Amino acid sequence: MNYIILDLEWNQSSTGKEEVSKILPFEIIEIGAIRLNENRVKTGEFNELVKPQVYHEMHRITGKLIHLEMEQLKKGRPFAEVMERFREWCGEDCMFCTWGPLDLVELQRNIRYYGLEPLADGPFPFLDVQKLFSIAYEDRKSRRTLEYAIDFLKIEKDIPFHRALSDAYYTAKILAGLEEKILSNYSFDVFHLPRDKDSEIHVTFDDYAKYISRGFADKAEAIEDKKVMETKCYLCRRGLRKKIRWFTPNGKHYYCVSYCDRHGYMKSKVRIRKAEGDMVYVVRTDKFITEEQAADIRERQEKSRQQRKEKRAHKKHPQ
Repeated sequence: MNYIILDLEWNQSSTGKEEVSKILPFEIIEIGAIRLNENRVKTGEFNELVKPQVYHEMHRITGKLIHLEMEQLKKGRPFAEVMERFREWCGEDCMFCTWGPLDLVELQRNIRYYGLEPLADGPFPFLDVQKLFSIAYEDRKSRRTLEYAIDFLKIEKDIPFHRALSDAYYTAKILAGLEEKILSNYSFDVFHLPRDKDSEIHVTFDDYAKYISRGFADKAEAIEDKKVMETKCYLCRRGLRKKIRWFTPNGKHYYCVSYCDRHGYMKSKVRIRKAEGDMVYVVRTDKFITEEQAADIRERQEKSRQQRKEKRAHKKHPQ
């Protein structure tokens, strides 16, 4: 299995008025990648400029950031041809690795725009090296810039940033230095959602479980789905009794706490996310917590209730 460390540069509309900008907000203009083998040793590199076919003027910010001129891009190959060469270079048995999740999203938008074969027909795992850096060296939640991570790790900055191949090169340097156990914290690309209940994602990591749903028409349909809001112990698979029923402090995230006789208190968190098109999907995480942490969540629930109560009273009797 090969690791394909991918980085993209893209251009966008200078005016935002074109109809196509709603379908393809970012047109890829450069693909850079480093290939590592299963031992994370470099075995190749890929770098191609893409000839613009949608936006024929360089956005001023893009031009300043990546130092590319439109005349240079006109010498590149069309996107479909570059993608064919890139797929062949990647090989069949590979895992994509990126700094953050956006590159894979924009790659697939461009693939869809040109009617090419998709990377996959549903969600697929990849390594978000930005997230892995946070897990390995910080608090698991923060998301740093690539240059910050390079400085933090004291890796020599021997080529400029903000070109596809150079950023892929630095991302590969970081990936190669991570402990093997960190790589088990893979992410899922969900540009293409699970098709049905049978293809939904259920995965258990070291200290939590994740569920990614199929698509729903709207938030109301999602939170009414029994499977979305079920509370089962992800270790023993038994249905659990809720100690704190589902509540939302902000209308986007939903929380509850259940109790397992074998494994203790389990916090469940549901996040409603927008998918491509007009659909939404759900990411639910389940994690065992302490009794003290459960008490903190109960306080949040009470605070949320009080805020809603005050809001209703204010609407009824505005001052």
